[in-house]
Amino acid sequence: MSASRELVLILDYGSQYTQLIARRVREQRVYCEIHPCTIASPEAGLAKVEALKPSAIILSGGPASVYGEGAPQVDPKLFSLGIPILGICYGLQLVAHALGGKVERSEAREYGSASVNIDHPEGVLHRFAKGESIDVWMSHSDKIVSMPSGFRTLGTSGNTPFCAVGDEARKIWGIQFHPEVVHTPRGSEILAAFLFDVAHLAPTWTPGSFVEDAIAAVSQAVGPKAHAICGLSGGVDSSVAAVLCHRALGDRLTCIFVDNGLLRTGEFEQVQAMFKENFHAKLVAVDARKPFLDALVGVTDPEQKRKIIGRVFIEVFDAEAKKISASAGTEEAGFLVQGTLYPDVIESVSFKGPSAVIKSHHNVGGLPEKMKMKLVEPLRELFKDEVRAAGEALGMPRTFIWRQPFPGPGLAIRCLGEVTEPRLERLRKADSILDAEVRAAGLYDSLWQSFCVLLPVRSVGVMGDERTYDETACVRAVHSTDGMTADWAKLPYELLAKVSTRIINEVKGINRVVYDISSKPPATIEWE
Repeated sequence: MSASRELVLILDYGSQYTQLIARRVREQRVYCEIHPCTIASPEAGLAKVEALKPSAIILSGGPASVYGEGAPQVDPKLFSLGIPILGICYGLQLVAHALGGKVERSEAREYGSASVNIDHPEGVLHRFAKGESIDVWMSHSDKIVSMPSGFRTLGTSGNTPFCAVGDEARKIWGIQFHPEVVHTPRGSEILAAFLFDVAHLAPTWTPGSFVEDAIAAVSQAVGPKAHAICGLSGGVDSSVAAVLCHRALGDRLTCIFVDNGLLRTGEFEQVQAMFKENFHAKLVAVDARKPFLDALVGVTDPEQKRKIIGRVFIEVFDAEAKKISASAGTEEAGFLVQGTLYPDVIESVSFKGPSAVIKSHHNVGGLPEKMKMKLVEPLRELFKDEVRAAGEALGMPRTFIWRQPFPGPGLAIRCLGEVTEPRLERLRKADSILDAEVRAAGLYDSLWQSFCVLLPVRSVGVMGDERTYDETACVRAVHSTDGMTADWAKLPYELLAKVSTRIINEVKGINRVVYDISSKPPATIEWE
């Protein structure tokens, strides 16, 4: 982060919505970072918080009870720094608890929609009218029964007497509901009031400013002499990361594109052609199909697949890095560039707070603990739409920026069950048919992702006069903005019928096609 940039520090207390707070703040063109709540705990003190020099602080929600054993706490001195603070749900209860108020288990828990009455339109609620009722989203089982001195009640609900509060003198505000979710329709107004009217920040964070800072950060991290290699997949994330790092490192960056045997039809050749036509960085293409597929023999567990692919990936990169260094007469590349995004991190590890792990991700959870190269992840704090905006700021072609996301483990996590070459070939053919028909229907750009999944489910079919007993292909198509949530796409019946007919007629080994109509959550976009 540049020294001149205003920072909103979001302290993560484990809420499933913490990343959405960051989304909403970024949408206001204000830069924010999520950090673990432990950096502001009584044990840690506030040195790390003060070193970040935040212009405002948001305390997220969380699943704990402030009075529970082991519940995350906050150093009360945080509230004496003079920095504007907004507590959300657990964050508000923590404010009350730390400053002498009282929080208790509520007899009537509140989950879901509720109405809040605006009693005093001040601070974060000043954009509303006195007596106005607003729809909000609640998610708590505790409630505040008394606030510390100095706080004024701004809003109430039927079950929550301190639903919105403020201490103007200390610049501390709190709301019991979640303004970051879409179920609080005017939540963005509340966050905007905090950012601009209370904290007096400026909406100056843009993709262009991010790119400038990221190039400087990569240069500083790698240093003036060291070399880096970039794992190029041809997708949006790795392509943007490669161009950004090339701007920072020049000829000290070499991009390596590995054919792991898990790519789509013709992708190995297409990516090389696109890269050579549009970029001028060094590119090495590696045929590593055999080591990847050999390592996956007999493996059906999705987590094991990811970790095996991550391990072989690094082994291949270590070997190629040594070859590159030897041929160039330079020291061995010490840095590996990856296009890791924020949703990758959120879904993989408790990255910045005690949030739940959903799955390990190919860019974070699948790498070996003892990796020789140091990771450089310039996009780690960005959402997908922000990465695309950064790509536009870098002047990248639209064909790169608007490609649908493709997972790093490739078809391995779309080929459920054992990964074999015959099953991969079936999946490639089915996926090519879906891609061609979606493009022909003019729907490719409107979809977040559209792809096929091969299921290890065999069923009886009839082709001609013969009985078949073959596998099932599932079509998946979703709408999304950032991959964190997604709705299944209502594809036209005519399109689905054509895709099904073509796959069953043209792909030997598949005799049934189904359509996935689940959204995220509760499902994930990818099946594994």
